Amino acid sequence: MNKPVAIITGANSGIGFAFAHALHAQHYRLCLADIQLDNIQTALPASDQLMFYTLDVRDASAWKNMTDSVVQKFGTIDYLVNFAGIVQPGFVYNVPVSDIDRHIDINTKGTLYGTHAVGAQMKKQGRGHIINIASLAGIAPVPGIALYSASKFAVRGFSLAAAHEYAPFGVTISVVCPDLVKTPMYDLELQYREETALVFSGSKKVLTPKRVVAEILSVMKTKKREVTIPASRGFLARLAGAWPWLADVVRDRLVKKGLRRIENIRTGKN
Repeated sequence: MNKPVAIITGANSGIGFAFAHALHAQHYRLCLADIQLDNIQTALPASDQLMFYTLDVRDASAWKNMTDSVVQKFGTIDYLVNFAGIVQPGFVYNVPVSDIDRHIDINTKGTLYGTHAVGAQMKKQGRGHIINIASLAGIAPVPGIALYSASKFAVRGFSLAAAHEYAPFGVTISVVCPDLVKTPMYDLELQYREETALVFSGSKKVLTPKRVVAEILSVMKTKKREVTIPASRGFLARLAGAWPWLADVVRDRLVKKGLRRIENIRTGKN
C-alpha cells in the first residue's frame, strides 16, 4: 500500500527541515519545496519517493505548476504543510515599505496561494489536509514585530474561515500557532534587542523544532482546527488578543524581562 503524499514548504531550514526528516523516517512520499534546497538535498538522499521543488511561494503560477507536478508523479496529495515564512523585526515607523511587502507576500499570500492551489486538487479528490503555520503573534499583537504579527493574524483568520468552506468537500484545514522556536528566525530576532524584547519575555524554555513537529504530527491524526504551542502561552495570547488593554498593564514589566533575557542569552547566562 502506498504511503501518503505530503508537500512541505520551507523545507530547507527550521521547523520545515525537521518535519521533512520526520515524515521521511515514516516513509511518506514527499515534495520538499523551498526557494533554496541545498540543506535538505544534502541531508536526504534522492529517491523515487522524494521530489525537490524550487518554489517561490509569492508566485501563484509556481504553486499551480508544483501541484500539477506532484499529482503527475504521485497521483494524489494527502497533506500540505506550509512552513515557509520570514520575520524582519522593526518598529513600523522605521521599516522600509519593502519589508511590508515581504511579510505579506511570503507569509500571507504564500499561504493563501498554496491553500488555493493545493486545495483545488484536494477538493477534486474529496479528501486532504492542509496545515498552515501561524504564530502566537497571530493571536496577540506583538509590538516590535508588527509586520510579522499582521501577516500571521491574516494566516490564522484565513485558515479558520477557509476550514469551514472546504469541510463539505472532505478537506480539512488546520492552523498551528507556536510560541518562539529555536530556529534561524530566533537567531535573527536576538540581533534586535529593543524590537524583540516582548518576543523573549516568555518561558526560558524555548520551543524546539522537534517539539513543534511532534504537535503537528498529532494534528495530522486529530485534525484539530487550531492548536497553540504551548497551550498555556496560547491561553495568555487569547486573553491579550481579546482584551488588548490587558497587555498595556503588563507591557513594561514584560519588556524589562525580555531585555534581561536577551542579554543573558547573548552572554551565555541562559
